[in-house]
This record gives sequence, structure tokens and C-alpha cells, in this order.
Amino acid sequence: MKKLSYGIAQGLLVACFWAFAIGVSAQEAESDDQYYGIADFASVKKYDTHVHINKYDTAFVRQAEQDGFHLLTVNVNTPYYPALEVQQEVALELKHAFPEQVAYATAFDVTGWGKRGWLKKNLAYLEDSFEKGAIAVKIWKNIGMSLQDKKGNFVMVDDPSFEPIIEWIEKHQITLLGHLGEPLNAWLPVEKMTINGDKRYFTAHPEYHMFVHKDYPLYQDQINARNHLLEKHPNLRFVGAHLGSLEWDVDELAKCLDTYPNMAVDMAARISHLQHQSIANREKVRNFMIKYQDRLIYSTDQALMPEADPTSTAQNLHQVWLRDWQFFTSDDPMEVSSVNGKFNGLKLPRQVIDKIYRINAEKWFPGI
Repeated sequence: MKKLSYGIAQGLLVACFWAFAIGVSAQEAESDDQYYGIADFASVKKYDTHVHINKYDTAFVRQAEQDGFHLLTVNVNTPYYPALEVQQEVALELKHAFPEQVAYATAFDVTGWGKRGWLKKNLAYLEDSFEKGAIAVKIWKNIGMSLQDKKGNFVMVDDPSFEPIIEWIEKHQITLLGHLGEPLNAWLPVEKMTINGDKRYFTAHPEYHMFVHKDYPLYQDQINARNHLLEKHPNLRFVGAHLGSLEWDVDELAKCLDTYPNMAVDMAARISHLQHQSIANREKVRNFMIKYQDRLIYSTDQALMPEADPTSTAQNLHQVWLRDWQFFTSDDPMEVSSVNGKFNGLKLPRQVIDKIYRINAEKWFPGI
């Protein structure tokens, strides 16, 4: 009887051990299923909602196809790009050739602002763009940073002259993609900037290095004008480009998102700022990404310029996309050229990755 009891007890112990082992394995498998890996990169449907394809060539789009990306090519009223009409022509050619892969955002031109006929011309241009298939409107930093009235005063985005255009966008439930202001680094001397990419950009473009333009609007002036616009138009669907120019602190960005529920932000050219903040407090950045997972949209600001080699541009694009995927999906130790210091990836859950790479793009840019 004692031997039988001992044998039963021993059997029960073995059974419990294997039950525990199987349970742990199942838990581990379930846990692994919550995350994507590098191997999933090309097979997951994704969007890059902020690129600039400024000449007709298929290499950029072919690379997107290989890497599982759909694209929103954004027209911009900037002196560094071809004329808006040329940008739109390229976008339409690409959209025709790759209807499932490419969408485009149009823009309006501030040339001739304040003169008779300016408003009528631009409203007609926007209407024509949407008849041709545009899905959003881009507004650029020249409003607030270079456009001036006859007295030399800077014209901000909440200026009454833009009201008819904003009202038209709001009435037609169109998304306004706004690059308003610049990174906070623009108001610092180069040696105090936090991101190497900003150091390079503002050294090459001193016209936007606000530290050397003491008579220009302050950083907070740009933010206040944008916020005033959103307060006047609470139903306007607004995507703040470049983390809404609040890239320097996820806590400040969180306050903005809490205040303006119809606002989301894209990450174009600002992921390095998230990486910089991750050096000091990775968990804060990760928790922010999880809490605001419905308001964050993946994008890069990568461009194909008329003079650029399409093949090398596409190769660089692939590396950028792959590196960003690693940052968001893994907890690997990483280093990038724009950030001074090592950081670990955020390893966000699959549901968060699906939102920032796909679901939010489809929600905030209907028709993409």
C-alpha cells in the first residue's frame, strides 16, 4: 500500500511537472505571438504616409512593393521642389500606373498671397486636385516662417485670409496635413541641438535656423497659431506632420493630443527624436506609443528628387524602413547616425504596430 501511494505520488509529480512545462511553453508561444519580428517586415501591409516623389520613376514604388508599403506622396509649396503643377502631374502618373500602391496629397500656393484673385485661384486648384483623386491637403512652414504681409509682419496659419480654404477643407471632410513651425532645435545654436540630423539641416538651411533670426516668430508663436486654428475648427481632421513640431518631449505631445481629439501626428523625419528620448527613458517613450496608438502614423519624409539616382534612393529607402521596423518591433540595442548614444528598440505589441503602420493611415487619410 505504501509502495502504491509512493508510486501514485511520484506519477502525480511527473504529471504536474509536464503540465507546468507545457503551460509555460504555451504561455511563451502566446507571448511571442504578440510581437512581430524582422522576418515579418516584408509580409505585413504598411503605409508610409509622407514621401515626396518628384519625378516619374518606378524604382521608389517597386521598392515599396517589395517591402510591403503603400505610399502617400505629398505635394509641397516649397522653393526646393518643382512647381506644384509638376508635382501633381508626377503624382497622377504614378497613381495611374500603381493605383493600389500610390495616393497623393495636394497643396495650395502662397505665391501672390494678399493680391486679388489669389483665393479664387487656389480654391479652384484644390477642387481640381480632388476631382483628379487627391485625398489630403498639405500646408507648409512657409506660412509662419517666411510669408510676410506688406508691413513685414509674418503671416501665421490662423490668419483670417486662410479661413475660406480651411473652411472648404473642413466642409468636405478632407484631412489637412500640417507642417507648421520647426523642431525646437531650430531655436537653439547648432552645438546645442539634440539631433545630428537637425544640426546638418539647419547648417545647410540657415533661413530656417531661427536662432540666428531674432526678429522672427518664436517657437511657441508657431505652436500657438496652430492650436488657435484647431480651436477655431474643432471638426477639422488634422494630422500634424513631424510629430506636430512637438518632437522634443512625448509628454508635451501627449498634452496636445489630449486637448485636440481630432488631431493625429505623423512621424516623418522625427523618429530620431523618439530614439533620442529612449536613451534616457525608454519606458516613457514606449508607454506613450502604446497609450496614443490611435493617433500616431508611420512616415519618413523620404524623397526622390529630379536630380537623384532612383536606384540608390530606393536602396536607402529600404534601409530606413527596415531600421525603423527594428526600432518599433524589437528591443535590440541600436545606434543610428542622427542620435548620439545607444538605445533599445521599443518592441511594441502587434496591435500597436498594425495601428501605426496601417490602421491609422486608413482612418486619418480616408481613400488612401
